[in-house]
Amino acid sequence: MSFVLEHLHSNLWRGKFTHFPGGVLEHGISARLGGVSAAPYSALNMGLHVGDDPAKVIENRKRFLHALELKAEEVCSPQQVHGTKVLRVNWEDRGRGALDYAAAIEDTDALITNALGVPLMLCFADCVPLLFFDPENGAIGVAHAGWKGTVGRIGEKTVQAMAAEFGTEPAKLLVGIGPSIGPECFTVGEEVAEKFREAFPDYHEKLLSQREDGLHADLWAANRLQLEEAGVAAENIECAEVCTSCEHKWYFSYRADGGDTGRLAAVMALKKY
Repeated sequence: MSFVLEHLHSNLWRGKFTHFPGGVLEHGISARLGGVSAAPYSALNMGLHVGDDPAKVIENRKRFLHALELKAEEVCSPQQVHGTKVLRVNWEDRGRGALDYAAAIEDTDALITNALGVPLMLCFADCVPLLFFDPENGAIGVAHAGWKGTVGRIGEKTVQAMAAEFGTEPAKLLVGIGPSIGPECFTVGEEVAEKFREAFPDYHEKLLSQREDGLHADLWAANRLQLEEAGVAAENIECAEVCTSCEHKWYFSYRADGGDTGRLAAVMALKKY
């Protein structure tokens, strides 16, 4: 199992997890190349909410979704608020937030579905993309885990929501932890560090480290450990271990790009089951 960056065409790239099977589902994490947005959103900005020209963002979405053999106008996408709300969406929700941010699902940071042909899409710039696939029940999920979502255990809550909605057995879930800011680059203040200690009392010492430039937090480990606590088998969790701050020439990074930047997208869609 691994995470690979694959060239699609026309300088479009997608990150993918090799433990997710082809054929039954399509997925991809966009890079920042191959789009039409101008600086500071150059080039494949997938976020409609960051101040970029909406027409260019829509063109970017069409290019990337088409490369995945999906339709941009059928995407289901939320207005993310760094919360922990997980929402099940269905066939009638396709298109919400696809071409108009005002029409996106409000105040939600994780989407799950078992509906065929409903592409789920969430946007990121340093926060952690979590991708879920239940191969037994034919269900998927995408969650947005920044530090607030991570300490709020959105990964664990997504597992629980899939179990409640689809009968998902956590031990059989396949999960991908996508590119995001890594522990070498994610410095935090004492207030945020205390949130980690409160949320993870049994293993916060594994997640926080004091270095010359201050306290560092490990979002990858925090999400992996909470997923394992939720019952996901360790061998079914693949972490990309790609730091968006270090690799900001490939991926959008809020910190490395100085805050004013575009967004990458994590997309999943069931094709058949």
